[in-house]
Amino acid sequence: MNNIIPLAGSCAVTMTSREIADLVESRHDNVRVTIERLAEKGLVSFTATQEPTPGGGKATSVYLVNKRDSYVIVAQLSPQFTARLVDRWQELEQQVVAPISLDDPVALRAALLGYTEKVLALETTVKAQAPKVEFADALLNADGTTLVRDVAKTIGVGVRPLERALREKGVILANNAPAAQYVSKGYFKEETHPFETKTRGTQISHTARVTGKGIEFIRRFVRRHAGLLGRQAGAA
Repeated sequence: MNNIIPLAGSCAVTMTSREIADLVESRHDNVRVTIERLAEKGLVSFTATQEPTPGGGKATSVYLVNKRDSYVIVAQLSPQFTARLVDRWQELEQQVVAPISLDDPVALRAALLGYTEKVLALETTVKAQAPKVEFADALLNADGTTLVRDVAKTIGVGVRPLERALREKGVILANNAPAAQYVSKGYFKEETHPFETKTRGTQISHTARVTGKGIEFIRRFVRRHAGLLGRQAGAA
């Protein structure tokens, strides 16, 4: 974790309330409340910012505090973690990059070498991910989703065994809709269509459509439950 935040135009750094919560093994919302109470008494100050929530949910408020105030906050929350806070500040401050003088060729070469290494590492990651990206792009429809059966055919597993396994593990429900927890993770989207019946009137059909992220989830699911799929294939 690296929540160090250099302040523009200075060497000062701040620590986030999220990291303080991790250091003192406390809930983040409890840490925020403590910071607010101390700020009301004029003992500390903070800057509020927003932190994205995984899955695209509502952003979380995160407070930025300076070094001095972080000690006051930790002393209020859990004094026994002060030593841990000291160690963390030393780590963070060592990561602040000092300005490089253009007149220092040794420092410039070192900086360029470090930058080149990072670029090469990034290129390696991009190349490693390229087949997965191309696979997903080729499989997905214009709306960014596809059907479970299409994923099964493409990754080389039986359609019916995969569908049964997904239902058995609660990923897809009995009515063919994806379970809410997997929709919230971005693996599936639920598609509904009304249809007419002679005896029951208008009914709704449900379809689990797989997102690009969901394709990789199904790949992992197949690896994790290979025995289950094999048993079901044999039974079929």
